[in-house]
Amino acid sequence: MKLKKFTFNYFSENTYVIYDETKKCAILDPGCCNKEEESELEEFIASAGLEPVLLLNTHCHIDHILGNSFVSEKYSLGLFIHKDDLPVLKAGTAVAGRYGIPYNESPLPTGYLEEGKGVEFGNTRLEVIHTPGHSPGSVCFINTSEKLVIGGDVLFRGSIGRTDLPGGDFNTLKRSIQEKVYLLPDEYTVYSGHGDETSIGQEKNTNPFVKARVTV
Repeated sequence: MKLKKFTFNYFSENTYVIYDETKKCAILDPGCCNKEEESELEEFIASAGLEPVLLLNTHCHIDHILGNSFVSEKYSLGLFIHKDDLPVLKAGTAVAGRYGIPYNESPLPTGYLEEGKGVEFGNTRLEVIHTPGHSPGSVCFINTSEKLVIGGDVLFRGSIGRTDLPGGDFNTLKRSIQEKVYLLPDEYTVYSGHGDETSIGQEKNTNPFVKARVTV
């Protein structure tokens, strides 16, 4: 499996395209917000000879869904999110208006992500874990063969997702990280929704907001 990261929009959001030797790919959190960013995403997919087959959101805050409409229409894809983030998705137009951001309204989901039910494309499988706290329906996607996590805004290098937005809660996010994300092996790489990648081990040992739970 291969991964390509793009950094898009006013919030420096990370969009990911993941693909394998079958050339089928999944597009995660498309944040492209203008013609130039849409072209950058489209040109990479075309130059690599990829066939998009999945559109996934780790969560539905505005910076992660700005390109949902473009990707859905361009590649005739349905959208998959966790059901608990449906109100967040539906609030996108109002949120974009408050920020003064141009926004083509995201399509509603055609299906829902559930913990314990992975998603598959080509020869690749992504496990899904529900990790609320940053938003009610935040999820992380895990690929065990490549030892990586695409975690949205749950866990960052040296930080965590903000919890002051509607539906956010610090204690819930802390439990998600300690009881689910930190249970992964230390060598797993975490690809976050903003900024650079990190590792499970690094964050367990050094993250100033959520430490690994100490057991006696």
